[in-house]
This record gives sequence, structure tokens and C-alpha cells, in this order.
Amino acid sequence: MKIYIPEDIAQAGKDYLLKKGYEIKPGSSLKEEIMAREAADCQGILVRTAPITEKIMKAGKELKVISKHGVGVDNIDMKAANQLGIQVTNGPMSNASSVAEHAVALMAAAARHIPEMDKNVRTGNWASRNQVKLTELEGKTLGLIGLGRIGKLTAQKAVVSFGMKIKAYDNQISQDLAPKYIEMENSLEKLFSSCHVISIHCPLTKETKGLVNSYYLSLMKPGSILVNCARGGIVDEKALYEALASGQIGGAALDVLEQEPPKLDHPLLRLSNVIFSPHCAAHSKESFDRMAVHAAMGIDQALSQKEITWPVNFI
Repeated sequence: MKIYIPEDIAQAGKDYLLKKGYEIKPGSSLKEEIMAREAADCQGILVRTAPITEKIMKAGKELKVISKHGVGVDNIDMKAANQLGIQVTNGPMSNASSVAEHAVALMAAAARHIPEMDKNVRTGNWASRNQVKLTELEGKTLGLIGLGRIGKLTAQKAVVSFGMKIKAYDNQISQDLAPKYIEMENSLEKLFSSCHVISIHCPLTKETKGLVNSYYLSLMKPGSILVNCARGGIVDEKALYEALASGQIGGAALDVLEQEPPKLDHPLLRLSNVIFSPHCAAHSKESFDRMAVHAAMGIDQALSQKEITWPVNFI
């Protein structure tokens, strides 16, 4: 059986499939018409960020499974997959630690003005050591939007590393199901108004698109920091720009943006109180190996009719 891989993955995942007897078909382009043609004779698709549309699924006459390299499946047309009876799997355990580490690193870099200090040293501005006031994270309150695997790991790392207090909002988790050191808030208003750092760890859905808007940003404490390692569309970027440019909040650290890559004239790129990384929070070597292997496992489990460890839908 053939497995179509539109974008290259770590060798560990390819080795897993080859040892199981599958043939790997690498993709040559991310254009929809080419992907549809290349997927036509394949039984499985192992996808990273390429959009898997209804057209591509229908072209795969023998397509049985689409396995996501990572967690978020917003690049897969789930409605079409369900209608066509195609199993979708992902790897929720594969990149959680890497993303959580990145979120904590970003909040620390923002609080300590690391990029700014680095630039000052390189340009001869040693005197900035007495001009820029840094912020300690110890004793500050971290607010989490979403308390899934990544959110919980972010909380754990923030507590152990910095001694932060943790609050969270997640309408799927009650206080009795949360770790004892996390205080669950019953509204976003309470979360935004009571925390020094807000870190986003929820999926992008119709309900969460534009969730972090001007209203919630206006509730944040002076000097507070917004961190986003989830999806760019969750944040209203115009509202964030206004909050940052006006000094309403202290800073932001963003691994994701609504349009990726952003246009070079994007307003947020002009602000010095924003730290960026190019949607790479999950891109550690260790995480890439796990994502590739876990996605390959989903392919094999579906095609060999075994119990699926991480099903996204139920076919």
C-alpha cells in the first residue's frame, strides 16, 4: 500500500512505514491539483501543514486514512473526511513538551527583554543595562486559555522553573479535574484581568477565531504579556497592535500569525515590544521524530484495522 507524504518528515517516521511494508510516495508540490493527482493511487496520507481538501480526498479513490504530523487538524477538511468515511488521526503526545518549552521560553524572553538587550549589546549600547527595567516571573500569575496537554505542561514548567501562580480557563475542565496547583476561572474576563501573562493553548475553531479581541486585551494588567503558540487566528491582530502600540499591555511573544509568513509591512513587525518565531515551537529534533513516528503509527493502525491510539474522528 502507498502512503502519500506531501511534505518531508523525519526519517524515523519513514523508517517506521518502510519496516511495516508500505511504499512511500513523496509529494512534489503543494498545489491542490498536483496533490490530488499524486494522492490518487494512495491508501494513506501523512500530512504536515499542507491543506487536505475535499478535492484531494475524492481523488484518492482508495484513500482510507489521513494522519496529521502533529496535533491541529485545521488544515484537513474534517467535514469531507467524515462524509467520505476517511479515518483521521493525529499525534497529541508528540509535540506537547516542545511547544510548552517554547511558550515558557518566549514569556521569559519577553519579561527579560532578551531580544532588545541582545541588540543593544551588538550595537554598542551597553548603557541600556541601566535604562530598561526587566521583570521577574517569580510570583507572577500565568493565565492559560486551554488546559489540554500543552497547557498543563506549560503550567508545570512555569511553576517548577519560575514559581509562578497558575490560573486557567477551559470550559471542558472543572476544578476537580485540574492539577491542584491550577486555579480554574469560570470566565475569560476573570482570567484576563487577574493575570500578568496570558498564554494561549486552545485549538482554532469557529468559536475561538478572533477570541482574543480588544475587549479582553483591555482587561489585562499594565505591563502584562500575551504569548501565543497555538494558532494565529485566535488573536485579533489589529486589536493586539493597538494594545501594544498604546502601551495598554507590555508585550507579546508570538510563534504564530493569522497569515504565515506575514507580509513584511505587517504592523506588528514594526513594534519593538513583540517577539516573533516562525511557527517553530514544535520543531525540536526530538519532537520531529515523535511527530513522524506517531503519524506513521496512525497510518498503520488504520490500514491494518488495529485499535487507533489517537483518532480524531470515528469511522
